[in-house]
Amino acid sequence: MLLVMVAIGGTDILFALDSIPAIYGVTDNVYIVFTATAFSLMGLRQLFFLIDGLLDRLVYLKYGLAVILGFIGVKLILEALYDNRLFFINGGEPVDVYHFDPYTSLGIIVGVLTLTVVASLVSPKGAMVSAVKSLHRHAHAYNNVQYHGEAGEREIHYEKMLAAETALLKFDETRIGELMEDTGTTWEVEQARRAHAAFETEIDAD
Repeated sequence: MLLVMVAIGGTDILFALDSIPAIYGVTDNVYIVFTATAFSLMGLRQLFFLIDGLLDRLVYLKYGLAVILGFIGVKLILEALYDNRLFFINGGEPVDVYHFDPYTSLGIIVGVLTLTVVASLVSPKGAMVSAVKSLHRHAHAYNNVQYHGEAGEREIHYEKMLAAETALLKFDETRIGELMEDTGTTWEVEQARRAHAAFETEIDAD
């Protein structure tokens, strides 16, 4: 139990530390950086699990985040040069470089996020990936019911898995098959079907 508590607490700390460079990409105000980190410690992990299903739909979000992290890195380097005090760079004098103000930085970050979210929501690929991941999630939950609640919930997961399979019929069969193979969804679904057939056989035998 202690190990589990340490692992959960460590996850919270990693999330918080990971957010610090992003905060500095907008402002270097100590109060804002501290409070944002504190709030991330209190609720970021719970928020992640809340939007986990939505993240399946945002297939281009990772590219947007890569652009944002790259921008933040460039911004921090430019700010370090702008406030330079290192003697071996420009004789310890500030370097005349472009300086992003907080409003410009925030606008760029919000703009990139908005663009990637909209692109993901209107993309047919996004809908297809989301549907496959939904199928995988329910099949995995059925196969590992001991990690996903009471045994009585298995049938609910199985029904949701069947509904997710039906939702895949509107997509191209070849592309869906390739995606299911790549994500291991085909194996999960086959395992769930075998387990469900065995369960029904036991019920009939009783």
